[in-house]
Order: sequence, then structure tokens, then C-alpha cells
Amino acid sequence: IALPIIYIFSLDFRKRERIEVSPRRKKILSSRIVGDHSNCYQRPKTMKDNDDKYEKAERGSTKILPKTALLILLCGLSFYLGGLYCGKNKLQVNDVAKAGSSLDVVDNSPQVKSVSFPECSSDYQDYTPCTDPRKWKKYGTHRLTFMERHCPPVFDRKQCLVPPPNGYKSPIRWPKSKNECWYRNVPYDWINKQKSNQHWLKKEGDKFHFPGGGTMFPNGVSAYVDLMQDLIPEMKDGTIRTAIDTGCGVASWGGDLLDRGILTVSLAPRDNHEAQVQFALERGIPAILGIISTQRLPFPSNSFDMAHCSRCLIPWTEFGGVYLLEVHRILRPGGFWVLSGPPVNYENRWKGWDTTVEAQRSNYEKLQDLLTSMCFKMYAKKDDIAVWQKSSDNACYNKLSNDPDAYPPKCDDSLEPDSAWYTPIRPCVVVPSPKLKKTGLESTPKWPQRLHATPERISDVPGGNGGLFKRDGSKWKARAKHYKKLLPAVGSDKIRNVMDMNTAYGGLAAALVDDPLWVMNVVSSYAANTLPVVFDRGLIGTYHDWCEAFSTYPRTYDLLHVDGLFTSESQRCEMKYVMLEMDRILRPNGYAIIRESSYFVDNIASVAKGLRWSCRKEQTESESENEKLLICQKKLWYSSNTTSETK
Repeated sequence: IALPIIYIFSLDFRKRERIEVSPRRKKILSSRIVGDHSNCYQRPKTMKDNDDKYEKAERGSTKILPKTALLILLCGLSFYLGGLYCGKNKLQVNDVAKAGSSLDVVDNSPQVKSVSFPECSSDYQDYTPCTDPRKWKKYGTHRLTFMERHCPPVFDRKQCLVPPPNGYKSPIRWPKSKNECWYRNVPYDWINKQKSNQHWLKKEGDKFHFPGGGTMFPNGVSAYVDLMQDLIPEMKDGTIRTAIDTGCGVASWGGDLLDRGILTVSLAPRDNHEAQVQFALERGIPAILGIISTQRLPFPSNSFDMAHCSRCLIPWTEFGGVYLLEVHRILRPGGFWVLSGPPVNYENRWKGWDTTVEAQRSNYEKLQDLLTSMCFKMYAKKDDIAVWQKSSDNACYNKLSNDPDAYPPKCDDSLEPDSAWYTPIRPCVVVPSPKLKKTGLESTPKWPQRLHATPERISDVPGGNGGLFKRDGSKWKARAKHYKKLLPAVGSDKIRNVMDMNTAYGGLAAALVDDPLWVMNVVSSYAANTLPVVFDRGLIGTYHDWCEAFSTYPRTYDLLHVDGLFTSESQRCEMKYVMLEMDRILRPNGYAIIRESSYFVDNIASVAKGLRWSCRKEQTESESENEKLLICQKKLWYSSNTTSETK
């Protein structure tokens, strides 16, 4: 009713405006309407212009005021009538929501387009988009660069659902999974035939069993680690908490350390047959795809307390020792590097290595020289195990600065030590910052005290301080408690492998530390650099850009957690590709907890429905209207190429 009246009054106002607009102004307005921008730059206003404007305003104000008031009154009436009409429908929707067990039953709203995705063909069941063996021929073989990350361009991205292998079952639960897994979940016969004599694994019936053997520990991994602990007492008292295993096999070393309170990232490249990382994650042991080649590993400097290589076949002394330089970068001062295998104990082992004793002696001496030049010192050695410790004494690094002929030289300030996302490895030593006095292993609180101690490096985060760190811890305790109410599987043996897709300080992982799970803390390569704080707390994580695929196999995580990821990355990353990647890495019957702004929730729910997920909307612990939770579960389905069954 009010709209025609408003229209009449608006015509009257436009008429008044035409009377008061100068000819020059009218010309400029006309030119803008037809697209002529030649008059966009106007002369500066003079004092006379301003006086004229004020005079006109005074003459017209008494006439305009009554009609302005009437216009406002009519606008208010129209909004009131509209509110009555729309409110009726809104009440009906709310009544449906209250009938359910949660805040709302997520469905596609009229404003959100429904989407659906086809199934990928069955030969994509182990698809890793950025480390795809089908694309290796396109890249060079120098230093195995073809095994590094090479993500497909946008036009070549798969927009389909990766199917599980035929006969896939829900994974065996932890801790039983550490020793066995279903054969059909990782159906690779090659590794069974090639490594069964070394007791990596053994196929029996419908399962793989992991006896804990390895090339360098024929008596079992536990005896191997016992010897290592004798050489490194810091492994027993909580000093060493985080470790990285390069060339991890099936992650038996990392699995054994979990029982000793040490959290290990098992690292291995994607390969055609062995699927080392997939076996590790199927067992419930932290692992990630990666290779030390030409790019830095996706970790900050001074992160790990210990690094390990057990005959990992990395040519440490080649290419000027660049691989050792990368190990040096990611080890914190006072951290340990453990090597077993060639050339350690070459005097007794060289015959079995298809080489000569002279060649192995030369290789060992070269290794020693390189490590010494990088400020490592021999810490302990026995039988097949040698241990070096990274120096925490600045005097050694000062020598590198003062000697222009030193090799490798000290890195200059042109490259950030923590820059590790598609950052080339440089042939120089990353020197620990002298301003950091408590980053060294001997200055770091022992586990578990370090989990809640304020890390020194939080001061490097913009706005970071001890008070913020403590508040973040309290916030995540409350959130984790709320999550467990909404999803009782959290904290049970149903959830083992967890990923916090965009963490800040590892708050969720800290809040869940007493539960039978581990968390991969992911920090965006475009966000504030908080990953050093995560490692300083004794947690593990990695850098990543969610516009690309993550470095893991399909079906490797039980729970994915998102906290405002779509809000923060919506300008860079297309939502459907992020969610397709979430679907790829989430196990069937796995869960996703998505905390997002109310603006994005319905869109996310629509895409999730196209992924065959079931979702429900819930309130946050603070019952905020600006933020909601989606609790989703991925369904187990089988490829239509093999069976029509969908569960």
C-alpha cells in the first residue's frame, strides 16, 4: 500500500533536485549516465561554491522537512507490514527446527543451490592430487623432484568422490590397530612380498600384521629403541617430546615411541607400491607425505626435538649436504639427529651393502666433516646407531659469520627461517636467533609441563602474548567439552586420527591431550605464523594452503575440525574444492566439526549433502547468533562399478 505513495514523493524530491542542480552539474551527471568519464575530474570547490550550497539548503529545508518526515513514516509502515507477513512463515520454520533433536535440521534453503558430485573411477581409490605418480613423467628426476608436490591446475582438478577399495571396512580401533589392519583397506601386495623377510608386515588371512621389524632392527623395534634410550637419556624424562622419522617404512619406530610419550611425524614420499604413509595412518600413527629434495619441508625452524633415519636411503653427503642442512633447520638447538645404517658401523657392515670398505670409510668421514661444519657434535655411538647433537652455543655459529671461506656458510637475512611453503632449500646454515633464549631443548620445559607453559616464540606472533595464550587455552577447554556433548565419539576409541585444519596455537589438541587420539595441527601458509608455538608446546603440525590438496592418502583421518576456515579463505579458495578435499581425506563413517559464521553454514551444508554427508546444525557453547556448528558424518558407500550398496 505504501509503495505507490513513496514513489510519488520520490518523484517530487527528484523534481526539486532538478530545480536546484546547476547546468554544469547536470552536464556531469548526464555524462556519467551514458558512460562518458571525461568530466570525472572536477575543479576544486571554491568558497563561493560552498556559500551558494548553504544558501540553497536553508531555502529548501523548511519545504522538504514535512515531506521527509512523512516519507520516513511511510517507510516504517511498509517495513512493519512486511515483517508481519514474513514473520508468519518464519515461525513455521522455527517450529520444524524445534521438533528435531538439535537446533536445526540442515537442508538446502531456497537461496542455496543444491550440488552433487559423481564418483571417481575405481582406479582413483588411492588418489593423491599433488603427488600423483601418473604425472611424474612431466617432472625432472634430479634429486627426485618429481616426488615433490606438483598440484594440478584448476582446469584439471577432479570434481568427483574418491571411492574406497572394494571390501573396505571401518578401521580397527586403537590401540589394537598399531599391530594389525584390514588388508582390503590398504590392498598392497608388493610391500608384503618385498619386506616380509624384514618383518615390516605380514599378511595373514584378511589382515596385515605388524611384528615391529625393520631393516636395521631385526630383533624388533622395541629392542632398537631401548638401545637408543640408553644412548640418549633425554628420551626417558620428558625432555624429548617431538620427533620426525625420515623414510619411515610402516612407521614402527614412531608407533613404539608413542608408548614412551614421544610424538613422531613419520615422513615418506608417495610411491607406486609401498604406501608407507597410508600404512602408518591406517595403524593410527601420525604421518605425512613428503620428501627432502629441493624444497624445504613444511615445518618451521627449530621445531623437532629429535630426527631419525634408519637406512632411509637419503644421500646425506651429496649435493653439498643440503639434506643435512634441512634437518639442521627443523631441529631445535640441543636437538638430536639419529642415524642407523650406511655408513655407520661400516667396518662390520660394508659387505652387506654392496660396496667397499674404502668407499664407506670415505663416506663416513665426509659425513662427520659436514656435520661438524654445521655445528653438530657427536653425542653417542654404539653398534649400528650414531647420535649427533645440534649445538645451542652461539660461538660455533659466530665462527661461520666470521669466516668468509666457511662451507656451508651462514644464511643471510634475505630468507625467513620459518618460510617453508614451496621454499627452496638453500646451501647455507640457518642460525638460531640469538634473541630467543628459551627455544633450545635444555631450556624448554619438560613434557607435560611444556604443554601449558607460555612459549617464548609467541612474542613473534602479531598481538601474541602470555595473557592471550592463557585465554586461548581456557577457550578451547570449553569448546572441547561442548564438542564431546554434541559428538560423544570424541574421546572414545572411535576417533584416533584428528586434523585441526586451521589452528592458531594448538588449543584443541591441548584440550584433547588425555584422550586416545593425536592431532595434526595445520597452520595456513597465508595466516600468522603460529606453528612454532604449536611445536614449542610439544605438539605436531604442518603448514598448508587449503586451496590445494593435503599431503596424505585418501581415508586417513577420523575427525576433521574447521574453525572459520571458509570465512578466512573464501576470497582465495573455492568452497567446493576444499570440501571435496575434506571428503577425500576423511574416513567413511568419520566426522567433521565445522565452526563457521552463520553466513556460510547453509552453503557448507548444501555442499556436504552433495558429498553424501549427513549434517546437523548446532549452537556453539556461547550460543552466538553469528556463529554456528555443523556436526557432519561421512557415509560409507561403495563404488557403483563394483556394488550398488550404499550405507
